[in-house]
Amino acid sequence: MNEVKQWAKQIPLELIFWIGSIAAILTINPAVEAFSLCPLHNLGIEWCPGCGLGRAMNLLARGEFQASWQLHPAASLAYGAIFHRIWVLIKQLKQRAHYG
Repeated sequence: MNEVKQWAKQIPLELIFWIGSIAAILTINPAVEAFSLCPLHNLGIEWCPGCGLGRAMNLLARGEFQASWQLHPAASLAYGAIFHRIWVLIKQLKQRAHYG
């Protein structure tokens, strides 16, 4: 049990955040806009460069490419950036485990 706790302490918080964000994106319903975390939307500003990105990423994961593109064209770029960062963090974690 102590080994598990020691291993868990070594996992970067950023890695947990990015994996959690992918899990959250995959669980949202893109057809329903229940609430928004966007500060611009909450202030009543109509245009925001990031609004719809999470829903577009969900549609992309479901294979609805055209609907995803229409909602936000940068969804595939966002996936690429997130998965690249996860890859880098895991690689750093593995190097730290092998080399101290």
